[in-house]
Amino acid sequence: MQGNVAVNLFPCGGGSPNLRFPWEGRTGEGTIPRIPSLGADIRIRSVDHREDVVEGIGSVGRRYAVRHPGASDRVVVAGGVRIGGAAPPVWMAGPCAVESFEQLDRVGAVLQSLGIPVLRGGAFKPRTSPYAFQGLGEAGLRILREVGRKYGLAVVTEVLATRDLPRVCEAADILQIGARNMFNTDLLRAAGESGKPILLKRGMMATIEEFLFAAEYACLGGAREIILCERGIRTFETATRNTLDIAAVPILKKETPFPVVVDVSHALGRTDILAPIIQAVLAAGANGVMLEVHPDPGSARSDAAQQLPLEALSPLYQETKIPERH
Repeated sequence: MQGNVAVNLFPCGGGSPNLRFPWEGRTGEGTIPRIPSLGADIRIRSVDHREDVVEGIGSVGRRYAVRHPGASDRVVVAGGVRIGGAAPPVWMAGPCAVESFEQLDRVGAVLQSLGIPVLRGGAFKPRTSPYAFQGLGEAGLRILREVGRKYGLAVVTEVLATRDLPRVCEAADILQIGARNMFNTDLLRAAGESGKPILLKRGMMATIEEFLFAAEYACLGGAREIILCERGIRTFETATRNTLDIAAVPILKKETPFPVVVDVSHALGRTDILAPIIQAVLAAGANGVMLEVHPDPGSARSDAAQQLPLEALSPLYQETKIPERH
């Protein structure tokens, strides 16, 4: 019997079939192991004399953002800092937005005194409202670079567009691709081509599979040093800013060799429960945490509620620090 096969490439079987090709086969249920040109496992869902429909039971496979049998954990080295593998969990701390040299200098001094090796801070800020503070831009990048060098800290900051990549690469040791840009495939590829380590945040409504395919785009650009960042997903719960998907930590570590960190500030949107959440994500196997701190959160120009007062960082760090993994 001959007919047309409609191949559904949607990993969960949803959507409309988007590829048809001639096929000769039998009626009833059956299995076609693989279509080599697609790399997709398929199953016959229904067959009659008019149309033979096959349904995806896998997805077009990832080549790079996947843990191959026997592969060891990937260790990302950025600004002299080792992230992943047996290295101790790394803290990345700093303000939501760079507001002035004085502000960031105070933060940098505290990080150095505590042994926190990575300074985070936003120079270009993606905001929900176009009227909200958008960051200092190039001036913010200069401040990040200066403070990072002064205190011997690696710098991670977000890049919003491909046109900004050259400027951000000059200031940053790690390029952050934020949640809103997780689906920006042009930016992912371009960031991969830069040769810089990438911290990729999960989109607020992205599945783990979509998250990993975003990492695959960066890999196709040439990136091999990628840090995956869980930052909470959007649900109907309002007690926290987002809902932390803590199960994503061991799943991502099982599915890929990449280090996994958790942005606890964006996940929670509050500072009163940071300690138990940090302990929980580290117990789940996270290779690090990302945290927002500010010398005076009440005067912060963005996300004031989720920024920890700078003086509270030391006791929190000492309370939640865990020994090096072996």
